[in-house]
Amino acid sequence: IILAMLPAAFGAGAGSDSNAPMAVAVIGGMISSTLLSLVVVPAVYSLVEGALERRAR
Repeated sequence: IILAMLPAAFGAGAGSDSNAPMAVAVIGGMISSTLLSLVVVPAVYSLVEGALERRAR
């Protein structure tokens, strides 16, 4: 889906003047949410789980 938004972000096609900023925002949101869900959430979960295990001892 991110690749499908690239033509709109680069301004190709009709109405590109108004759609390009929105496409850039959508692409940025999708990339940041993907990184957040694939990297940050598991890392925080691992840190919390480790802290709970140390506290239980």
